[in-house]
Amino acid sequence: MKNRIYLASQSPRRRELLQQLGISCVVLPSHIDETPHAAETVEAYVIRLAREKAEVCLQQVRQQAQVSLPVLAADTTVCLDGTILGKPEDEAAACAMLRNLSGRWHEVHTAVAVATAAGTETALSTTHVEMTAISDADIRAYVASGEPYDKAGAYGIQGLAGIFIKRIEGSYSGVMGLPVFETAQLLRNAGIELLKNG
Repeated sequence: MKNRIYLASQSPRRRELLQQLGISCVVLPSHIDETPHAAETVEAYVIRLAREKAEVCLQQVRQQAQVSLPVLAADTTVCLDGTILGKPEDEAAACAMLRNLSGRWHEVHTAVAVATAAGTETALSTTHVEMTAISDADIRAYVASGEPYDKAGAYGIQGLAGIFIKRIEGSYSGVMGLPVFETAQLLRNAGIELLKNG
């Protein structure tokens, strides 16, 4: 049980990254209000959401008298010129986001939270991403693939959109949705054993 946790996310990318660390997880999706607060910074916003997701799931585990394991949650937000770019609602929104990102630098903020009976610890990873100029034809083709719809900023660096990413400064896994370095630190602090089998 030393490498087993609850994951407050249905993201297959986060599960895959945890598996790379040798972590087994039970998925407990969380449902919280993700509306930004007035005058809330992007950094504060993602940290708050990650913390709330983890704590809601920990409370759920306690109420159902399930096995007490650490709960990990994460939240990823794409930011362009101080504006949060969430998941696109439709084709038009996805195309508009990609046109705005085309040929420019933007930031990807991913916060991670680990909640246990002792409390909740958080960490933040911020990565600067440079996207190449993308033609309208490529934008339309990418959106038609369906890939952008469940992703902040309407793209996934680990998927087809990888061809649009010219350079990053920071954490590749953070852009994917779970910064491995920060996550490992938080899990170790919560008593989770890494790099071990069983």
